[in-house]
Amino acid sequence: MSTALPPPPPAEPAPTVLGLPFTGRWLTQNSPANRVPSHGTDLFGTTYAIDFVAVDGHGRSGPPGWRALFATEAPEDFRGFGTPVLAPSSGTVVSVHDGEPDHEARRSQPALLAYALTQAGRVRQGPNAIAGNHVVIALAPDGPYVLLAHLRRGSIAAVPGALVAEGARIGGCGNSGNSTEPHVHLQVTDSTDWSACRGLPLAFRHPDGGPGPWLPRNGTVFNAR
Repeated sequence: MSTALPPPPPAEPAPTVLGLPFTGRWLTQNSPANRVPSHGTDLFGTTYAIDFVAVDGHGRSGPPGWRALFATEAPEDFRGFGTPVLAPSSGTVVSVHDGEPDHEARRSQPALLAYALTQAGRVRQGPNAIAGNHVVIALAPDGPYVLLAHLRRGSIAAVPGALVAEGARIGGCGNSGNSTEPHVHLQVTDSTDWSACRGLPLAFRHPDGGPGPWLPRNGTVFNAR
């Protein structure tokens, strides 16, 4: 008597291939190339989300000093703060949220620990408390949808219903929402119902013009043009 094998798991959908949403030198963090879910949860469609932090030629996102080791820091002191964030693909702006403050940054272990203790409270407050100031672009009438989060308060240049071309400025890099230092958070989802949406795989066109979709791993530093 033969035993039927369990059906294979469903195939992962092909990634949505995007342009990079910025120029300059950036460090990759929380990449789905390293693990899925990339941020440790599927909540709010973050399964395949990815983060980018602007860095200088020494790989530093902010100035060295005692505050980086023991205290909080002003977001304005960071290399990425205010850097233009660009539409990674052409589409229609379907959602914009602004008005969340850019809070102090945290690189020190004491500051990070204190911040981690408030994480559950932010989740209870809902998507805006997590994403901060953000823009959502529909790549087609029924999606997929690209979310760019943690933007600088008052920097958003997009309005709902507007058509945007790839490379158009939609805002500035900030430290709003669930963010420990200024960075760009990008994710792709199948809907904008954040309580039920599914995160979708993503990839980018290589900044050096290399072949095929490209998904940088954690710790990858690259120059975007």
